[in-house]
Amino acid sequence: MLRRSGLIGTLIALLVCLLWPPASAAAADGSCRVLAPGASAAAERAVGAACAQVAADVWYTWGGGHGPQPGATYGQVDPTDPASEHDPERLGFDCSGLVRHAYAEATGSDILNGVASAQYYTHHAAGRFTAADGLAPLLPGDLLVWGTSQDLHHIAIYLGAGKMAEARQSGTKLMVSDVRLNNGYYGAVRIDPGPVTGHVFRTWGTGVWTKAQPSTAAARVYAFPGPTTIRVECQKHAEKVTSDGYTNDAWSYLPDYKAWVTNIYIQGVAWLENVPTCTF
Repeated sequence: MLRRSGLIGTLIALLVCLLWPPASAAAADGSCRVLAPGASAAAERAVGAACAQVAADVWYTWGGGHGPQPGATYGQVDPTDPASEHDPERLGFDCSGLVRHAYAEATGSDILNGVASAQYYTHHAAGRFTAADGLAPLLPGDLLVWGTSQDLHHIAIYLGAGKMAEARQSGTKLMVSDVRLNNGYYGAVRIDPGPVTGHVFRTWGTGVWTKAQPSTAAARVYAFPGPTTIRVECQKHAEKVTSDGYTNDAWSYLPDYKAWVTNIYIQGVAWLENVPTCTF
């Protein structure tokens, strides 16, 4: 039998459990913070850095956050969006500028300098999730993206409990939103800020397409807008390609893109040194 003091304590604990809101309810007021357990310390710091900008009532600005160093910058006019006319007067971030700033603050290094697609395909990935995976496997600090493999046009930071911090569009401030799973959601990436593992190289050229198979006729996956740091898993001899004055039959498999690229556009020798031959 419980003593009276023990009974009172049990009743108080039960009352607290009944009245204390779950994470999803606690977030109903739009507060920006980590809303679920399990994230790494760096991911939680990234959430904190993004939420500090939300709390500061910072503007969305098209192109904002992409200066020489991470941080808010004045934006540009987006020719496709009349609402952006005041962006050059506003200090703020676009979607990828906010993500860049958040992880730079969290890690002390500018590891996500680029647009949404470059951030999703980063070689600092610890894991990736598809739209079919839903939100169940996600943790605070994961990066959510929208679009297609060829055109990832929006990115946001997951908070947990179905919420995200984002720089959404011109004419609005940075905000906390419900995750939009039915509006072109593509998937998510978890960031590993530690040393990059594997064989890291740099591409050259612009508009270089990765392919679903080591063939020029294969489906396009993603085009590098310019020189890009990539991680190569393996390479193999396949279709011979001639381009930009070079001929080579070597192709490299890029695990972050789940795609292939001809070695012509990878800086280095024709057959990459210390990279194994693919067995698939």
